[in-house]
Amino acid sequence: MSEQTTAQTVADVMTPAPTTVDSTDTLETAARLMAQEDIGVLVVRSGPTATGVVTDRDIVVRGLAAGLGAQATVEQVASDKVATVGITDPVETAVAVMREAAVRRAPVLDGDMLVGIVSIGDLAVERDPSSALADISRAEPNR
Repeated sequence: MSEQTTAQTVADVMTPAPTTVDSTDTLETAARLMAQEDIGVLVVRSGPTATGVVTDRDIVVRGLAAGLGAQATVEQVASDKVATVGITDPVETAVAVMREAAVRRAPVLDGDMLVGIVSIGDLAVERDPSSALADISRAEPNR
């Protein structure tokens, strides 16, 4: 019988050094960065810490579909109530914080410094590796 290693802290499951965007950058800049990095979320920063997140859906629904142009700023569409977790927090804390805030991703901080991002997919891979969400999270894009 093999023993499965369980992550103890957020540091064990997070994606380190997430891609960031400044709150004053344009939606076009954010969208191009997402396309270049093949990601759907950027952490919005002001200085060294996270002030929000912006998703591809935010750009389309809150931005373009609402009549804002590609030159509108990220801060106009970003979620500004960011739920964060600490790098040394237990994985259970991340689950609880994300559930309480009803978010799919949470920036990870070491003090005030942004060091990573954790997603429900990351947590699914760790907590229930045989789940459908874990399978989807591990899969390569099917382009």
